[in-house]
Amino acid sequence: MNTKWSITTRLTLLFALVSSGVLLAFSAFVISAIEKHFVEQDKEALQGKIVLIESAVRRVSTPDELPALSQLLHDAFVGHNDLVVLALTPDGNTLHASTGFSFPIDKVRHAATTQSVNTFDWNEGKQIFRGLAKTIPSSIPGADPMVVMVAIDIDHHSTFMVRFGKTLSALATTAALTCGLLGWFVVRRGLAPLRLLKEQASNVTASSLDTRLPETSIPVELTGLVQTLNQMLERLQDAFNRLSNFSSDLAHELRTPVTNLTTQTQVALSQPRDARAYRETLASNAEEFERLSRMISDMLFLAKADHGLMLPSTETIELKQEVNELFDFYDALADERRVTLTVEGQGRITGDRLMLRRAISNLLSNALRHTPTEGRITIRIQSTGKRTHVTIENTGQDISPEDIPHLFDRFYRADKARTHTSSEGTGLGLAITKAIVSAHRGNVSVSSRAGLTRFDLVFNE
Repeated sequence: MNTKWSITTRLTLLFALVSSGVLLAFSAFVISAIEKHFVEQDKEALQGKIVLIESAVRRVSTPDELPALSQLLHDAFVGHNDLVVLALTPDGNTLHASTGFSFPIDKVRHAATTQSVNTFDWNEGKQIFRGLAKTIPSSIPGADPMVVMVAIDIDHHSTFMVRFGKTLSALATTAALTCGLLGWFVVRRGLAPLRLLKEQASNVTASSLDTRLPETSIPVELTGLVQTLNQMLERLQDAFNRLSNFSSDLAHELRTPVTNLTTQTQVALSQPRDARAYRETLASNAEEFERLSRMISDMLFLAKADHGLMLPSTETIELKQEVNELFDFYDALADERRVTLTVEGQGRITGDRLMLRRAISNLLSNALRHTPTEGRITIRIQSTGKRTHVTIENTGQDISPEDIPHLFDRFYRADKARTHTSSEGTGLGLAITKAIVSAHRGNVSVSSRAGLTRFDLVFNE
């Protein structure tokens, strides 16, 4: 089972864990430093006692004086209840030992024979002692060195460390909880802009896509996110508007042929007619059905292009040859309107022959419809490096600058006065051209000024 924790919870826990880790490390360091201080303090005190014993031992110059040394050691440490003393004669016998204690002789001998001066601890009942042993050369001629050991009761150190550890643990726990609460508060305040963005984003609906998230009242770290969200909203608004306009235009475009079909059929059925009249009505209906079929095919073509389902085949295409074949097809219409068709340059590209012919044909037929009598249409082909340009240029009235950005929109017509009773054109030709060029990794642009309208197709290798 996956438990989804909020960012606030995760950051608060992380902050608390890090704080606890730092506090634990600090506590361990403090305890270690205090214990080390106590060890050094005890070591310094014990070394001072060893010096006293060493001074007393050096006064003994004959074996007969050894019993007097024991009494001297006893007198020297009278009143020091927290100190215990052990002295071993050169032959290994106990010369002096504090009464009531069991000494770790092996530890004493080992510590006395080492070069370094280190303390060692041992337990005597419920007490803990810290001792320091040393080998002292004897002043008795020919005698082996003596071993002496001084130890101190460190119960008060242990008691202090236990109490200090409990106090430090309580303080560390309180500090960790406080840090956790402060972390929660800081994280809550830090994430407040995100909650504000959530509330503002929840207010964006289909009817208020023009709403934009404010960029002035947010932290710098969230500026990029807000800008990206606003750009997304702008794209959504544009796509939604296009979809809305497309639906409206589609209904309008379909209404005309459907109305024509309904009207013609009702008129034909309103009274008895001869076979010729019925044939004329059916022929007119067939034209409207053909227009509907062409519109549906064009819409399906664009839908495939929008979803990346239009995969052009690839072959090498001689553009000048394709243009000349299109000129042959439109030659009769051009002669009728006394329009001159000219092709200049040559080039080749790799792509789908039928798609590219359809794209150029759409632009050529569009140019023929808008070129006046005695006008001219020129198609220029030019290859520059890895790019191939195909320019369709025609004389005639300029296109309004307000219309140019929308020429490739579906069902858009720059000529608002044009009627829709004719079956010629569906308002999708330029949109199809753009989709075909885009499918070939190219782009299309248009310019219109000084009596010349120019469509420029650019294909990238």
